[in-house]
Amino acid sequence: MSEERIPKRSEVPEEYRWALEDIYPSDEAWEKDLEKLKAMPEKILSYKGRLSESAETLLDFLRLSDEISVLCDSLGNYAQRRSDEDTANSKYQGFMGQLMNVYVAVNSSGSFETPEIIAIPDDTLERFYASLPELKLYKRQLDRVRSKKDHILSEAEEKLLALTGEMGQSPENIYSMFSDADLKFADAVDKDGKKHQVTHGSYIPLVQSGDRTLRRSAFESMYSAYGAFKNTCASILNGQIKAVQFYAKARKYDSSLEAALKANEVPTEVYTNLISAVHDNMHYMYDYVALRKKLLGVDELHFYDLYTPMVSDCDMKISFEEAKETVLKALAPMGEEYLSIIREGFENRWIDVYENEGKTSGAYSAGARVHPYVLLNHKDTLNCMFTLAHEMGHAVHSYLSNKNQPVAYADYVIFVAEVASTCNEALLMQYLLKKTQDKKQKAYLINYFLEQFRTTLYRQTMFAEFELKINEMCAAGESLTADSLCEIYGELNRLYFGDGIVLDEEIKLEWARIPHFYYDYYVYQYATGYSAAIALSERILNEGEQAVKDYLSFLKGGCSADPISLLRTAGVDMATGKPISDALKMFADLIKEMEETAGL
Repeated sequence: MSEERIPKRSEVPEEYRWALEDIYPSDEAWEKDLEKLKAMPEKILSYKGRLSESAETLLDFLRLSDEISVLCDSLGNYAQRRSDEDTANSKYQGFMGQLMNVYVAVNSSGSFETPEIIAIPDDTLERFYASLPELKLYKRQLDRVRSKKDHILSEAEEKLLALTGEMGQSPENIYSMFSDADLKFADAVDKDGKKHQVTHGSYIPLVQSGDRTLRRSAFESMYSAYGAFKNTCASILNGQIKAVQFYAKARKYDSSLEAALKANEVPTEVYTNLISAVHDNMHYMYDYVALRKKLLGVDELHFYDLYTPMVSDCDMKISFEEAKETVLKALAPMGEEYLSIIREGFENRWIDVYENEGKTSGAYSAGARVHPYVLLNHKDTLNCMFTLAHEMGHAVHSYLSNKNQPVAYADYVIFVAEVASTCNEALLMQYLLKKTQDKKQKAYLINYFLEQFRTTLYRQTMFAEFELKINEMCAAGESLTADSLCEIYGELNRLYFGDGIVLDEEIKLEWARIPHFYYDYYVYQYATGYSAAIALSERILNEGEQAVKDYLSFLKGGCSADPISLLRTAGVDMATGKPISDALKMFADLIKEMEETAGL
């Protein structure tokens, strides 16, 4: 594909476009299914007040729910994928709008489901299982709903809480409008006096620059803008944390952490163990800081020096065809069952490969039941090859879950969502490091791997610790002010990076530019998922067939068990700190390998 001009959608060869006709052969077929979905609210409401009537009635309702899930999966995937391939096409934006209207009607009609299921007496439900064995398929699903019993309020209280929904989302919405729409940044200036526009999108490329003057200027531009509004940012974040605390207390959870993690069946110890394990291995980060300082050849290392490559750029041009071939070779330890799925995706147009006019940016995998769909914007770079491996990891996970689980248990939870994708990346990196003889290329690859550890494991854990601290402060009745937030964030940066880096005043404001603090205990999952993936990739490489068999069982598991139990079947116990400590030992080994490669 030529990179000189971005082609129109119609100009992209069919082999590089995903096969959405596998979901619906035409738009008309989609519209027919939409009409089917429009009839579902009436069918759902016919069960209102009847779920405890008999085992047969309950089973029929659950099967209807499965039918609706499959229908929504097809309708949603087709409309969203069509919209993403050309966002300027108003027809498919219209499809999405129509579908959302029906979604709302379907969800509203089923509002009785949870309270009615919870209200079924235990002995009645046991009698249902005994009289109708087919109902046992849904026991885990029903148990999960009924586990919320202690946190479901009276009908009047539930209605009142529902009315607060939009209000509870206000801090995130206000922050998004402020940070993404209203906040403007001064231009950064390079060593030659040339100006560079600073935006959220351009900031990381600017601080990755080899021009230290430009890096510092971009860094100061970003944080001076947030600094001018630090009290506003603190007030918005304070509102977010107060809202989180309110909902946790209203639903009778012991803490906001418990409330957030219980939704995914994750014990709070997983969160605290992550922080403890990283604290126990903080010295490796200090070694990394020292290595970075040496390789950059600076007298003082600053936070604006953390993103620029430690080694000179290495031109690795990798076509899509070469990327596919390399990924297949790298994933060979996974065995033929796994590779056959990857090949099927490559050969049967699961992937939308290249950029075209109006196509949505970035990359993702969408786990449609017919088969996964992967969106790329491939640019023949090393990063794009890793993106291919990453998204195909998601794709295989979705494919195996859908093929091996009933509808009720096919979707895996967010806690394990990044495990398969990152495991693929780790195997690709290990393969490349072993086959690469060129010292410059090897150093470039090690730098790439080290940055994944730094930004995913250490940095996201620091974010998680900050989020926990400010929630604990709020629960104790302390107010979150700009000064208190900057003090906490500065102390954490000193703890995580050590004395080998200058604690720039600007970095104490970084909390103000992180949107993830409005996602309610989300970021820790990047670090736990990464640790689990590293542990699994090492087990696959070292133990072979049995490790692969265990890993595939995990991928096939969907949400048929809680995520910690599923990962244990693959050989990783995320209820302990061991996978985190083991991953960080690999980080330490990579630092030593970089020192040797660089001749230090």
